[in-house]
Parts: sequence; structure tokens; C-alpha cells
Amino acid sequence: GRVQLAYGSMGGDGQPQTQAALLMRVKHYGLSLAESVASPRWLYGRTWGEISAGLRLEQRYSRTVFEDLQRWGHQVSWVPGYSDFMGHAGMVARDLEGRFAGAADPRSDGSVAMP
Repeated sequence: GRVQLAYGSMGGDGQPQTQAALLMRVKHYGLSLAESVASPRWLYGRTWGEISAGLRLEQRYSRTVFEDLQRWGHQVSWVPGYSDFMGHAGMVARDLEGRFAGAADPRSDGSVAMP
């Protein structure tokens, strides 16, 4: 057997970025599903028909991260923490023993229900 994972997000052009971040946080950094979904988000590029192609960070990132990115030449702006602008995500996994775990995004009013 193997661990099975289903996940997704809404958020227009930001979906691939959010989904890549969710997977990396769980598989590479070892975060739980809930930690991955609740972690601060970033969004690079145009989305929702905007003209700006900058980098947006939730205000839960440190000021140092923001300033470093600016110094390296990025056009950076803040969005509020847990912003709807970053989309909503959810994750469900089944482990090797068949147990389920799930996480709903604190940026939304969603929830997780298991069998």
C-alpha cells in the first residue's frame, strides 16, 4: 500500500501555485495537512484580470522576508492574513492502515467530514 492524497484549491490563476505549495509542505517539509493548508500563502503574477504582475504575500510572513524580496528586485505587496484573495484549499489523505485525515482552509467556511 501507499499513502493516498487528494487536494485542490480555488483561486483562479493562483491555483497551480497554491497546489504546488500544499504538496511541498506535506511531502517535502513534513507538515500535517492542517498545517499545510493554514500556512501563509504567496501569489506571483497576474490573477483575476489584474494588470499588476507582482508578488503578493499574506501579512503572516515576516517583514524581513518582505524586505529581502524587495531588495532582490521583486515587486512585493501585502495582502491581509488568511486572505480570501489567496483562494481556499482542502486536503484529504488515507494512510497505510486505511485511516483518513483531512484539512479545510481557515480562509473559508469549509469543513472536513470523514467516513
